[in-house]
Amino acid sequence: MSKRNETGAAGPVGAAGKDAMEKAAIRETMGRIAHKIIVMSGKGGVGKSTVAVNLAVSLADKKFKTGLLDIDIHGPSVPKLLGMDKGQGLSARGNKMIPIEYNEYLKVMSIGFLLQGRDDAIIWRGPLKYSAIKQFLSDVEWGDLDYLIVDSPPGTGDEPLSICQLIENADGAVVVTTPQDVALIDVRKSVNFCRQLNMPVIGVIENMSGFTCPHCGKETDIFMNGGGQSMAEEMVVPFLGKIPIERHIAASGDSGSPFHVGDTAGDTPAHKSFLKIVDTLLQGVKK
Repeated sequence: MSKRNETGAAGPVGAAGKDAMEKAAIRETMGRIAHKIIVMSGKGGVGKSTVAVNLAVSLADKKFKTGLLDIDIHGPSVPKLLGMDKGQGLSARGNKMIPIEYNEYLKVMSIGFLLQGRDDAIIWRGPLKYSAIKQFLSDVEWGDLDYLIVDSPPGTGDEPLSICQLIENADGAVVVTTPQDVALIDVRKSVNFCRQLNMPVIGVIENMSGFTCPHCGKETDIFMNGGGQSMAEEMVVPFLGKIPIERHIAASGDSGSPFHVGDTAGDTPAHKSFLKIVDTLLQGVKK
């Protein structure tokens, strides 16, 4: 390519050309993935990553080829929730990063895999985060997938905005909330965020909805009950279901074993509710 001058109308590939090439690479990689679903919430601490991880594992359990992308740059929790925080290193093939396989049907990528130590802090401003997310979409060898689940950090800032703008034709967002007003105030903003970006809302999940005492069987609404469902109806978006509070869900996160599969699941209300949520979500995505 010609070098004309420093102001250069015709120098090497400029910023616009580089951006176009990057978007083309993202389009090519994402074009091999049938369905892209973003899990988000306007509020932290509602169990969004737990939902994203268990959704991805559920899809893999149904033998869908699934990818799980953790774009929480400052607080990646996916490796811990999957028991993949024991120093697994990333490998590369050419100029592509290879996601780590959780099992035969699930591939995982997280900034957490790139940290030297689990207590390391990533102190980045917006442009660096945007660049990292672009690389996760274009420079990771996802291959042919049925589903890509994206776990985004809470809020409506850099990371959710970047992923929604960079993934073309995403199926939509799953919005996670807890029932109380202090969470719903922020989660409503996530629904409006999606609308402003023309991102479909696949549905709302109400997490931590009621607690049944394992000793007496009495149900207690620790965080109220039904707020997420009422919000979904008010904002005219689908409601996917409720997940009750169960002690083993917290324990499964700490032990790195998804709560609704394997030995940790059992025949519990949360397990049954989550399976119904997954089936309802799949029906909505296929429409």
